[in-house]
Amino acid sequence: MATSLITYATVAFPLHGGDVRAPSAVFEQIFEVFLLLGTAVGVVVVAYTMYHALKYRDDGSGTDPYADKVERPEMGELPTGGTGGRKVFYSFSISAIIVVSLIAWTYSQLLYIEQGPDPAQEEALEIDVEGYRFGWDFIYPNGHTANTLRVPQDRVVRLQVTSTDVFHNFGIPELRVKTDAVPGQYTSAWFTANETGTYAAKCYELCGSGHSLMTTDVVVMPQDEYEEWYAETNGTAASGNETDQRIATEATALGGAPA
Repeated sequence: MATSLITYATVAFPLHGGDVRAPSAVFEQIFEVFLLLGTAVGVVVVAYTMYHALKYRDDGSGTDPYADKVERPEMGELPTGGTGGRKVFYSFSISAIIVVSLIAWTYSQLLYIEQGPDPAQEEALEIDVEGYRFGWDFIYPNGHTANTLRVPQDRVVRLQVTSTDVFHNFGIPELRVKTDAVPGQYTSAWFTANETGTYAAKCYELCGSGHSLMTTDVVVMPQDEYEEWYAETNGTAASGNETDQRIATEATALGGAPA
């Protein structure tokens, strides 16, 4: 019966996210564009410099090899001829266009990271995240609270992050997710994971003696497995093992032994 309901819910409310660009993919694309463009500019500049260094090198004879080809200005005489600065103008204009275009494109990509995909095009999973010294609580829409973040594959996950005591910073480095956890305020972040597996979430704000222990697992599950797990939670609190893990983490961080 539960399996049938899960199947029906998946068909009626499709889990989008597979066609949404993940933040990690966007950051990788920005890195690749800057790497390729920087490499191309470096190759052109070095090649141009080496070409002219070889072409106009001193041959050791002490004579000007271009004396019969160009007219050198005398001391105090203004040079004549040339292109009137057109080369400088063209090179400056092309460089400015490239730089401004790169800035505009990068800003649009970062704006996409900041705002997230269009809500009308995705069925996001909303999860509240509460940081405390020294761990994380994840509260699902049905009220289920856990210390391990479980999410479905290829689905947009939106996080509302806060703290119950001091400043923290929630981050999942492999998924390129990072946002502050501020007491009394909520900050938002989002991600979508295209591959199943277990990732590490950490605190990136020095928050006390147990800061280095403030880590937890982010488990990305196939969508059908996630739906089965979520149906079994039924709004319950964290499991016994997760609760024991939280108590042990707090006790270790405070220099004591778990009860």
